[in-house]
This record gives sequence, structure tokens and C-alpha cells, in this order.
Amino acid sequence: MDKLKAKAAALSRRQRRVRGKVRGDSSRPRLRVVRSNAHIYAQVIDDVAGVTIASASSIDTELHSALKSGSNIGAAKAVGEAVGRRAMEKGVTEVVFDRGGRLYHGRVKALADGARSAGLKF
Repeated sequence: MDKLKAKAAALSRRQRRVRGKVRGDSSRPRLRVVRSNAHIYAQVIDDVAGVTIASASSIDTELHSALKSGSNIGAAKAVGEAVGRRAMEKGVTEVVFDRGGRLYHGRVKALADGARSAGLKF
């Protein structure tokens, strides 16, 4: 197995392990973070009902024009604040954080800090 396939397989294993432990419901939905090389995405998901309550990403029209790049800590913080604000508008105050198999460091941590500054608790 080459190096890229091994890294992708390891990420997939970590994602499955995290999803086995993290579950969102209507009282505490799951805040899911997806990080790519170019952008960062966040969704607040009710797993029991199977619906997305709120979402934000660095490619949203309102955020994309204000951001210099979609793949830096500043963009991640802005996306976190946007998803937190949108979730609060829908009545969600508490979430379960799903880092998606990524380390709680850098852009993932910045997104979480941005969501906390918008008022979400986790």
C-alpha cells in the first residue's frame, strides 16, 4: 500500500472510531468538522432525525468574499463563528464536537473556538 492510501485508510479508521463514540440528538446535536487542503466545512447534525440543522463553510458566498484564503486559521475561526451563530438562531445552544478523526489542533481548534465565541457550549 502506498503512503497516500495508508494515510487515507488511517483517517477513515479514526473517523469510524470517533463516530462510534459521538452521537448527536435533538438536545445535543453533533458539530461535524470536515477539513480539506483548500477549505473547511462545519455542520450541526441531529443524528436521530437525520437532518442538518445548520452549516457553514469557507466557500459560502458571505464568508468567501471576506476571507483571503479558505485554508487558514482565520477562515476556520470565521466558519466556526458562522455555524455557531446559525445554530443559535435555530435554538441550539449545546453540541457534541466531532473532529472527524483529525487532531484537535490548528484549524480544527480555531473552528471550535469560533463556535464557542458565538455562544455554543461543548
